[in-house]
Amino acid sequence: MPEEIFSLSGLSFRFPEDEAKTLNAISFSVHRGERLVISGPSGCGKSTLLYLLNRLYPENCDGLVDGEIKLFGKSANGYAPGEINHRVATVFQDPDSQFCMPTVEEELAFTLENLHTPFAEMEPRITAVLEKTGLAHLRNTVIQSLSGGMKQRVATACALIMDPEVLLLDEPLSHLDPYTARQFVHWLEELQQQSNLTIIAVEHRLDSWESFFGRELELGCDGRIVADQKFMPRHPVSFPNRQCVAQPAMALRAEGLSVTIKDKQLLAPLAFTVNRGEVVVIAGPNGSGKSTLVKSLCGIYKRNTGTIESDGIGYVPQSPEYLFLTQSVHQEVAFSGASSQPELDGLMASLRLEEIRDAHPFAISHGQKRRVAIAAMLADKRPVLVMDEPTSGQDTAALLELFALIDQRAKGGTTLLIVTHDMEFAASLADSVLLIKGGQLTGKFKAKNVWSNEKLLASHHLLAPKGVAHLAESFA
Repeated sequence: MPEEIFSLSGLSFRFPEDEAKTLNAISFSVHRGERLVISGPSGCGKSTLLYLLNRLYPENCDGLVDGEIKLFGKSANGYAPGEINHRVATVFQDPDSQFCMPTVEEELAFTLENLHTPFAEMEPRITAVLEKTGLAHLRNTVIQSLSGGMKQRVATACALIMDPEVLLLDEPLSHLDPYTARQFVHWLEELQQQSNLTIIAVEHRLDSWESFFGRELELGCDGRIVADQKFMPRHPVSFPNRQCVAQPAMALRAEGLSVTIKDKQLLAPLAFTVNRGEVVVIAGPNGSGKSTLVKSLCGIYKRNTGTIESDGIGYVPQSPEYLFLTQSVHQEVAFSGASSQPELDGLMASLRLEEIRDAHPFAISHGQKRRVAIAAMLADKRPVLVMDEPTSGQDTAALLELFALIDQRAKGGTTLLIVTHDMEFAASLADSVLLIKGGQLTGKFKAKNVWSNEKLLASHHLLAPKGVAHLAESFA
């Protein structure tokens, strides 16, 4: 039997401000070389469990712990703060939360400095990890100029440069395009086989991992283990068919729109028109300019050229925390005052926010934060709504509810532009697809002309959604 890395016995965890426990009576062990995935609905305690394994909790949140945790055969309480982190590396769900330095090279060097690595060893180790992760071309790039997906890859490189024994991953595929996600999984497979690295991941997109994991630990809504079993590959979420309801009236028009920041052109001049009630998916490789486009449409990025015509645009960003202004979930959703109380109650119920209505928006899970931001923007009733990666961190039930809400709003005349890497979600909803690559708009296509065009998909790092023939027929 391989060495036991982690051992948890009767573990319970509660945040001091909460009455209910986040985790309840958790008992399991992890052995060296295992590949374990932790699954379960949004907000069930998956990320909290990871943070107990790397000692981030309870040290940094004053959480209350019952039961026993052993790390490498030693009680977790026996480790000094930060002592375990060179053996257990973590890639967080929000990569921005772990960056301290401006450029990729400086961030990697900072990580090595914290490990007291001799200066002479730094350069070859940085070069090696950049080549291993395919990020050598970004060595001197400013991290905050990168897309969410590229930031996640940089965060993974920072974890791997520590040469850890255990890698903890919190939804590592959530911001990666389908092609890059598949490459990441295959690359991780090779790395694990070479080093016997122990890998524990929190994940909702289980279908993207194929047969990578050997074991699955499933948590329930009450923070208890409901299954500890052999991992079985998954099929993607199956969505209902949706009919196009777009109206001939124009809702949004961009003409000659371009964005240049610090002498670097992020978006070449482009033009497109979107009709009222139309659902448009914006897709393309990581770093292609998708988020730049939607930020320029909303006025967050100043456009250098071009014009935008619209009756009003609402925006749900990749990092929903940027929207929050109040002290509770229900206050956040009701902030605009544009919706009646019955409408607000319906939104809260549809997006499963009633159970956390009094929680602080910053104290809930990433998937829940995203649903709060979506609910707040839907309650604001803007004629055009832009969502940047709304499916990230969402379980199956939440995805189906989001599908229903988008379909309902489109039928009511709301126009939606959705940046997503989830091809099944995109194919179920999209009337049209805007494809972007290298900061240039390839074009606006009817959805039915995209899903079966393998060459077009591959050139934009996209994979055909499952059941593509059926989907193409449904849009015919």
